[in-house]
Amino acid sequence: MLFNSNAFYIFFPIVFTVYWIIPAKYRWGVLLISSYYFYMSWNIKYVTLILTTTLVSYCAALLMERTESRRKKKLCLTSALLISFGILFFFKYFNFLSKSVTDVLQSFAIPVGQATLNLMLPVGISFYTFQTLSYVIDVYRGEVKACRHFGKYATFISFFPQLVAGPIERTRNLLPQIEGEHTFHTEKGIRGAKMIAWGFFKKIAIADTVAIYVDTVYNAAESFTGFPLLLATVLFTFQIYCDFSGYSDIAVGTAGLLDIDLMINFKSPYFSASIREFWSRWHISLSTWFRDYVYIPLGGNRRGPWRTRWNLLVTFLVSGLWHGADWTYVLWGGIHGLGQILEREWNRMFRIDPNKKTWLKMGCTFLFVSVTWIFFRANTISDASYILTHLFDGITDPKAYLTDGYHAFQHAGMVQVPGLSTLIISFLCILILLLHDRLNQTKDVWARIGGLKKPLRYALYFLLLFIILYSRQLGEYEFVYFQF
Repeated sequence: MLFNSNAFYIFFPIVFTVYWIIPAKYRWGVLLISSYYFYMSWNIKYVTLILTTTLVSYCAALLMERTESRRKKKLCLTSALLISFGILFFFKYFNFLSKSVTDVLQSFAIPVGQATLNLMLPVGISFYTFQTLSYVIDVYRGEVKACRHFGKYATFISFFPQLVAGPIERTRNLLPQIEGEHTFHTEKGIRGAKMIAWGFFKKIAIADTVAIYVDTVYNAAESFTGFPLLLATVLFTFQIYCDFSGYSDIAVGTAGLLDIDLMINFKSPYFSASIREFWSRWHISLSTWFRDYVYIPLGGNRRGPWRTRWNLLVTFLVSGLWHGADWTYVLWGGIHGLGQILEREWNRMFRIDPNKKTWLKMGCTFLFVSVTWIFFRANTISDASYILTHLFDGITDPKAYLTDGYHAFQHAGMVQVPGLSTLIISFLCILILLLHDRLNQTKDVWARIGGLKKPLRYALYFLLLFIILYSRQLGEYEFVYFQF
């Protein structure tokens, strides 16, 4: 079930109404039933996977807490990790590994056939797997207590607003809220509704409207050259941000209407002045997960400069692989890891204060991130290489660069409906987004809007609603991160 679907527009009001009508002590049950229904609406068969992962982590945590033996604790943890990672590997990485091994063997003229499985990737498997893993690791470390109530624990793992694309919540934040009682707060509800509306604006008015241009170019990269490649790359930079942060905003707002606080997953990432700062503002729940459960256990920055560089690189390679079973994602992660290493060395050599923000540093960071998104979106490494080397073909003649690009779009049917006018509107929406993100770094934009006089305030709300409704007729797309 998509957040931007008619089914969700019916589903959530029903859940909201039932949740607040029934006695407080039964509300976790409403969340559990609705969460499993939400997940089963994609494919009822794969509900057994999330149920298995939930049951294994629940039992492992209880066993770890009940034994004093360090060896038995470690055995329980290892068993839970192996089972959870085994399920994730089987469904997400088996075919990737099989193809990679086959390609290597065939390159040495070793005749071998490729073993592949006809499997559909279960929606959200990477997200809920990481949430269960952080739970059992935290229980093993003694940082949280094991949950005794299986139903409430299952609700914590399957909580529908953040189930399939995050944010990846930590036990200490979400589980106590699932276990506790809740009261509806009007101000919190209004705040949640505003976040939902802003998330829909990002997703529908920006991400979905530019998706047709991005998909047309990137799915036939070698049919284009010059301006179309550049435009599609710029548009994807905003598509991926608005698609994913839009989902997170809707998730946070939806949970807020149920009096549950989820972490903010994005904080104006495109106004970062360094690659390191970008990752402290982008997909924060995943970045902090890899920091706490991969980078720091590897040694972090405690074992000298060379080990720190190695730990950074490994962490980002693993992060790239988490995003997708393809070498394009691994390469994307590796480039970000190397980028952080080089950035640290540059700052050290030239004694640059990494905390000092300038427009030049923000521009360079944005350029780096935008270029690396090519590897994230390209279907193959060959396509990514082609796009990189043909982005600026013909740029020495700016007029021809733009007009030839326009004709290329026309030939591809890209100035028909939704058309060039929609593209212009999309860029205006992107400007609104950038203005919001810039102002939101120092002040709460929605709180400021809420303090405006009623005529102006409601005019802005209706304008936002109009843009969303107008854009929705142009098409309905899945959220990009559903594939991860």
